[in-house]
Amino acid sequence: MVPANATELVTRARREFAARNPESRRLHQEAAKVLPGGHTRTVLAHEPFALTFVRGRGAVLTDADGHDYVDLLGDYTAGLLGHSERRVLDAVDGAITELWSVGGLHPRESELARLMCERFGLERVRFTNSGTEANLMAITTAIGATGRSRLLALEGGYHGGVLSFASGAAPSNAPYDVVVAPYNSREAAVSLIDEHLAAVIVEPMLGAGGCITGDREFLTGLFDAARSAGAVCIADEVMTSRHGRSGLAALLGASPDLTTYGKYIGGGFSFGAFGGNAELLDQFDTTRPGFISHAGTFNNNVATMAAGRVVLGEVFTADVAEAHTARGERFRGDVADVLARSDLPVTVCGYGSTMTIHALPTAPTNAAEAAERDAALQELIFLGLYERGVYTAPRGMINLSLAVTDAQLATALDALDDTLSEFRSRLA
Repeated sequence: MVPANATELVTRARREFAARNPESRRLHQEAAKVLPGGHTRTVLAHEPFALTFVRGRGAVLTDADGHDYVDLLGDYTAGLLGHSERRVLDAVDGAITELWSVGGLHPRESELARLMCERFGLERVRFTNSGTEANLMAITTAIGATGRSRLLALEGGYHGGVLSFASGAAPSNAPYDVVVAPYNSREAAVSLIDEHLAAVIVEPMLGAGGCITGDREFLTGLFDAARSAGAVCIADEVMTSRHGRSGLAALLGASPDLTTYGKYIGGGFSFGAFGGNAELLDQFDTTRPGFISHAGTFNNNVATMAAGRVVLGEVFTADVAEAHTARGERFRGDVADVLARSDLPVTVCGYGSTMTIHALPTAPTNAAEAAERDAALQELIFLGLYERGVYTAPRGMINLSLAVTDAQLATALDALDDTLSEFRSRLA
């Protein structure tokens, strides 16, 4: 049950948020004079304005008004290491002391490639600047291999700024010939596969779509049907490669032909990659006739390559990844317990260290169900956690970093409990 005056409560919460953060409001107003909307990243925008952060240490962010927040957003999975991983900073500092922006090859590029191939079971890999680019290049790879042009995407999927399918294909998407199927509906998705399909692209867990994990039978059945039709199977693991020893697709028994990566592997620097079997990737081999060109001045930039070597080689090893996934599972269980005690229509879903709190009585299994969330309750939870020093996404997303401590997780649970208790006391 949601109170009848929920809209009024949201208005008051926004007003109190603005009153607590005058400097962030001033900085937002100044930014808006030169940046449309006051930002260059739509996902960070929310009413009445987004906070401006000025410092980060461990798993704590400090805003322009001097407030500290336990960072449970983890920069939408990119901030896996927290805000002060010394090993990565030292590696980057040492690397750019030797080389900076070089129009040529350098050893760290192939060293990171070797680490990725070993970690994720790839035969070949190529680097990009973002997950968006990685997905675009994976699609290019599939089109080149099949000679076809049609793509199958899943409703609720997000594969980058020009590949968004929150509720069908976005108007701003790249102009591919795309058919969109409901997520976690094997029969409906398979029915759209035919001899014209170049590739199916799917997240093993919808990230922006609400941390909804793909059903094992759905994913494996989708890949089997696509492969039988001669199409290429692309797993977007830009967010989910952090789960387990080699990513969520492997944990769910799905075997893609191509996989895309991004976010955390670059240690906080811009990074993307696409990899898979040699037959597909060797289309980019410039010694072969008719090769596919792949440009990008910063694909092998020194800072990112140096950071990635340390991330996969030292900081986030397969053993650490496995333990972090288990820790996230435990924390999500704790969140679920708090939500259950509140007796409010709120639930949580996800996998490992990534999860989303939904203002719904039961966890969604697809994008259509996630869209039914109560918007007022969702925002009140977000602003309530902000007020209590916990930073999450407006849409309820949480991504645990390696830096967050058990004590900080306990603080976050208390803040969630207090937020829900206060809200429940206002039930009409």
